[in-house]
Amino acid sequence: MKKFDLSLYLVLDPDLCQPLGMVETARLAVAGGVTMVQLRDKRASTAKMIETGLALKQVLAGTGVPLIVNDDVEAAIAIGADGVHVGQDDMTISEVRARIGSEMFLGLSVETGMGARPADAALVDYAGIGPVFPTSTKPEHSPAIGFGGLAELVALSPVPAVAIGGLKAEHVAAALAAGADGVAVVSAICGQRDPRAAAEKLTEEIRRARG
Repeated sequence: MKKFDLSLYLVLDPDLCQPLGMVETARLAVAGGVTMVQLRDKRASTAKMIETGLALKQVLAGTGVPLIVNDDVEAAIAIGADGVHVGQDDMTISEVRARIGSEMFLGLSVETGMGARPADAALVDYAGIGPVFPTSTKPEHSPAIGFGGLAELVALSPVPAVAIGGLKAEHVAAALAAGADGVAVVSAICGQRDPRAAAEKLTEEIRRARG
């Protein structure tokens, strides 16, 4: 049985993570309570993704925190990552699952708008639902859905869901109240002077919201 914790899901961004870099940011953030880490670098080659992913895997070793690779299935397999996260416009979910096998996690972005489809629980392990707010880290995203839209899509999801899109510590309670199993953040940790402290603040908000 595959086990994962969506509570605090860090999506690494190569630009925002400067000057510390993605690997050091991830190390500090996990020490502060991050429960999952995703490597997302839309401009990187597969070779570069593998290089970064292997370094991330090394710093995550022994923490129990899964490493997820965004979109690049080939890199995820080469890294020996714990999972892959894909969008609605990438290869079909059945194709991804066939390539990665049954042991790796598979996450799917679920957004409003034409073409959005719910996750297939037979193939997908979790859904990333959003964007809750507009975000500069993914400028081509669908229109923001707010907490009302988040609640609607979470209710329709047959798999655990993590909220994403412009979320900060002050949004944690509302995201969890909407039914999300956790929050995915980028700039709330990446680029912060102290990623560990930023993660600790988010972790405390999650703990408080869950009572």
